[in-house]
Amino acid sequence: MMKWLVVLSALVAFSECLVRTPLIKGKTVREDLQEKGLWEQYRKEHPYNPMAKFIQTGTESMTNDADLSYYGVISIGTPPQSFSVIFDTGSSNLWIPSVYCSSQACENHQKFNPQQSSTFKWGNQPLSIQYGTGSMTGNLASDTVQVGGISIANQVFGVSQTEAAFMASMKADGILGLAFQSIASDNVVPVFDNMIKQNLVSQPLFSVYLSSNAQQGSEVIFGGTDSSHYTGQISWIPLTSATYWQIKMDSVTINGQTVACSGGCQAIIDTGTSLIVGPNSDISNMNSWVGASTNQYGEATVSCQNIQSMPDVTFTLNGKAFTVPASAYVSQSNYGCSTGFGQGGSNLWILGDVFIREYYAVFDAPSKYIGLAKSV
Repeated sequence: MMKWLVVLSALVAFSECLVRTPLIKGKTVREDLQEKGLWEQYRKEHPYNPMAKFIQTGTESMTNDADLSYYGVISIGTPPQSFSVIFDTGSSNLWIPSVYCSSQACENHQKFNPQQSSTFKWGNQPLSIQYGTGSMTGNLASDTVQVGGISIANQVFGVSQTEAAFMASMKADGILGLAFQSIASDNVVPVFDNMIKQNLVSQPLFSVYLSSNAQQGSEVIFGGTDSSHYTGQISWIPLTSATYWQIKMDSVTINGQTVACSGGCQAIIDTGTSLIVGPNSDISNMNSWVGASTNQYGEATVSCQNIQSMPDVTFTLNGKAFTVPASAYVSQSNYGCSTGFGQGGSNLWILGDVFIREYYAVFDAPSKYIGLAKSV
């Protein structure tokens, strides 16, 4: 009996080193605007440009993604002020709106007030983040940031002063980037790097679980993994570049036929992109293989009653097959069904939330590996 108590207390002690940040699966911008009858107008004004954030111009970029639905809450300052953010493995900076911003996008989001924080310090550099359709400008500052119940001291982040118009419909207040410092605007040290430096996590890795339909249950775990989120072994895939979480993809196949990424390609695992995005010709080939037709907004629509008979799509990464069934790659709403395969207009692939819902993802920064395992 004594031995079991020792084992149990060791397990309890270890589980406390995991920093859990729950993600809420909320309504997307698309769902919100469809209900208000404003979606078509919005899509005309803000065409989807998923590659905007991956163009290296020296300024951090971001996409107007209308289908993002996972948000977590962090707080900044002493006493803490709370903000909902997108935990984004496709960018590296943390930024939030501030009381100094009068753009419409700031009016309907939580705004940080530096004067109410005793630990706040202004930096001496401006920050500019380019978007496909506008920008966010502001200043760098530092303060205590709380994520999942732990406090990171002197975290540098962006305090916005102007925000692009499309951000008014964004659900989250800001962005928390989880990619590498090498692509951070102004070379700011990212949040997770500081967690490691300040010895706040038990292991230098984090993992992401996205639930398929439940609003609750999704989470980012800093400092480890949770075996209840996956089944089987974790497959480890080496990064080809420690900028984004970028890996080599061998091929995309349907029923054993190569339909995309012939001869290999580069792919980024990105929690901050909702779809699976690839080169235009590859994506239109995949969409026609699964029986989708493309509408005027570039969305690949399918008949909802065909989902059962649509084929699996297999992404082979580092020699291992990761299969995504139609039930996972087709999104269903009151307004019909469409595939989660989007055209990016570039050779780079993005394996976004459609993929990560199927595969629990582990991000190991020092070893430069991504781990993937079948989600439960």
